[in-house]
Amino acid sequence: MSSEIRALAGAGVSRGRAAISGWRKLTRVKRATLVRLTFLLPLALYVVIFYGYPLVYSLQVSLEKYDLGAEITGIAPFIGLQNYLADVHDPTFLKAALNTLLFTVISIVPQFLIGLGLAVFFYRRFPLSRVLRPLFLLPWLLPLVVSATIWKWLFNETNGIIDQVLASAHLIAPHFGWLTTPGWAMGAIIFANIWLGIPFNMVILYSGLQGIDPELYEAATVDGANGWQRFRFITLPLLEPVIGIVLILGFIYTLKVFDLIYVMTQGGPANATQTFATWSYNLSFTQQEFGQGAAQATMILLISVVLALCYFWWSRRSTQWT
Repeated sequence: MSSEIRALAGAGVSRGRAAISGWRKLTRVKRATLVRLTFLLPLALYVVIFYGYPLVYSLQVSLEKYDLGAEITGIAPFIGLQNYLADVHDPTFLKAALNTLLFTVISIVPQFLIGLGLAVFFYRRFPLSRVLRPLFLLPWLLPLVVSATIWKWLFNETNGIIDQVLASAHLIAPHFGWLTTPGWAMGAIIFANIWLGIPFNMVILYSGLQGIDPELYEAATVDGANGWQRFRFITLPLLEPVIGIVLILGFIYTLKVFDLIYVMTQGGPANATQTFATWSYNLSFTQQEFGQGAAQATMILLISVVLALCYFWWSRRSTQWT
């Protein structure tokens, strides 16, 4: 009988020790989770305050009749999707959509091709390569407003150096209005944006080239492959994930360009350089149609979200490939 009592007591002690051990493990897990949450709290507060609240407020304004009167009285009636419909039916919408498409596509293609060419060029080590490579980053390092102001001066029809050089070579008429002539104004802005975007493409693509094993090129050379064949069958396939990311990020960035266009032309002349970004600003702060401006900004956000999903898809594909 005493042995049975001792056995039961031993079993009870074992269960007690197991319970205490489990409690300690649970306490350690909770403690570790609490530490992680403590480190995440500042980031979460930052995202909520500086991203979450403005986003929710912008969505709210886009669904209200929020104009100058509502700003004064503080009363903005809910109107649903009427602001979005008003934007779509506005004659400026199609013009801004076409300009946005042209500005984005025509900017991205030369940026990518020139950036890829420079990345391949600097991948081959040569004297002064370490000095020249940082110089190509200067356009990317300058504040966008400063770069836009410089290009506005360069294209100035009165004393701009571009106008003076081309006019002295009898290629254009003196005092040609680059930024005041429809068609040429968009071309001037695209040219400036290409100049600004080349360093970004070069840096990212150059980093991708650094990840390619040089032995692959050596083996291809031994097998008799020339430079173009090495580029076509080794560089491009292995650089494909990076190329996809560069193009998607470039598309998102170019879609949202505002500073460059507004400083150089403010969307003119006659809406010739009006894009979704500049039109959203004009609706809000020129026409005081804050609801329509917020609706247009939300459309830009939706396009960016779709492109961001493509970016995550490319990132996952690149990770799986490596």
